[in-house]
Amino acid sequence: MKKIIKLNNLNKLIKSIKDKKKVLVGGCFDILHIGHIYFLEKAKEKGDKLLVLLESDEKIKRLKGLNRPVNDQLSRAIVLSGLQSIDFIILLPFLDSEREYDELVVKIKPQIIVSTKGNSDIKYLKRSAQKVGGKLVLVPSVSNHSSSSILSKI
Repeated sequence: MKKIIKLNNLNKLIKSIKDKKKVLVGGCFDILHIGHIYFLEKAKEKGDKLLVLLESDEKIKRLKGLNRPVNDQLSRAIVLSGLQSIDFIILLPFLDSEREYDELVVKIKPQIIVSTKGNSDIKYLKRSAQKVGGKLVLVPSVSNHSSSSILSKI
């Protein structure tokens, strides 16, 4: 199975890894940096298969502004696919509600959801993990490293 997965192929992916310990993360990953690498490696250590939910360009524009993302979703996915820590990248369409994310988590049934400490969505992520009998694991952020801070220096 390929590493980059469209949402309509998610069921096929889930069946192929049903007996594996699934770790789920999500994000924009617009300009890959050391903080991303550290986060993804730490997430991979928690299970057998690391699945990345990759946000849509439209979602990033709404979250970060009209000049973002710098790289379109497919370009970001191709860059991420070069990382050994990642097993699968799921290309998300524009999702506008927690309900839509909840449906994805229920479908994937990860044993672990990983996020960074300080993420504003921690309560939601913890609830999502508990809903499927999983747990939330928090990884410290690498300070002073973000796509936004890199862009501000250019």
